[in-house]
Amino acid sequence: MNATFIGMSKLACLALFGLGLTEAMWPDLLDLPFDAPLAAVLLLGIHALEVLFAFQHVRLYKGSLAISVVLTLLFGLLHWKPLAQASANDQHD
Repeated sequence: MNATFIGMSKLACLALFGLGLTEAMWPDLLDLPFDAPLAAVLLLGIHALEVLFAFQHVRLYKGSLAISVVLTLLFGLLHWKPLAQASANDQHD
């Protein structure tokens, strides 16, 4: 995955969470063609499962484990997959 794709995908995740929160707090403010709060909750649920199933990769983050979990909840594999790839590359060198 290249940096541009990852960056744009992270922005899309944040946008969906923002739209979901906005729609949940002010339902008449936006006229979206989809249920943004439901989409945001589903994405958060998928990312929560990723924390559980990819925890060995989530732990590879150089900073705090709590921050890594939060980043995984926000971005899913966009956060932990590069960590896993870097670890695999280090083991092969």
